[in-house]
This record gives sequence, structure tokens and C-alpha cells, in this order.
Amino acid sequence: MTELRHGEDPEPADPFPAGPLYVPVRPEPSGYAARLFRTPLGDRTAVGFTTERRLTATLGPGQPWIRLAEPALRALTAPLGVTTLTVDPQFTAPAATPVTSESPLLRAA
Repeated sequence: MTELRHGEDPEPADPFPAGPLYVPVRPEPSGYAARLFRTPLGDRTAVGFTTERRLTATLGPGQPWIRLAEPALRALTAPLGVTTLTVDPQFTAPAATPVTSESPLLRAA
């Protein structure tokens, strides 16, 4: 996994995506929006994958995606205050589910 902050240059030995990334999106009423994720420390990050195979291995085959170059993805997410781009993350956690009164953790023992 590579995280690059805006304005940072990668080290010459660092692998860096060449060409457009596969960017996960979610449907919106007017089209699609890039999905934003959280880093392990809780910061918001844009995510891109170097291959479709890596995207589907991490997020599943039903995940819609678009192709965007890194500068375009940064330009898209910068107005939202997102300055980190994570390339090829290998781990995702399931979305949190709301706790209800029927939750086993809330039942009186």
C-alpha cells in the first residue's frame, strides 16, 4: 500500500502507478461519486488500484469503478479536504452496522 500526500514526490525506488487508476465509485442520483475510505488512523483517503484484479480482490466483483489518472483523482477529492491517496490497499474492514436493541451485546445477561 502506498500513501502519497499532495505535493510529495515518491522515492525513485518506490513503485508508483503509471497511467490511470481503477477508482471505486458509488452510485448517486446524478451519476457516480468516488468512494472515500479511512486510513487505519482514521484520516480520509482517496483510493485507487493499479489493476482491476486488485480492486475486485479487495472490494469484491460487484464494486463499480472508473478509470482516473492520479492528478484527476486528487483534483476531484481536494475540495473535500482529502489530501491522501492510497494506492492498492490490501485490506478493508466491513462497514460498521448500527447497534439495535436486539443486538446480543445489549441484551441483559
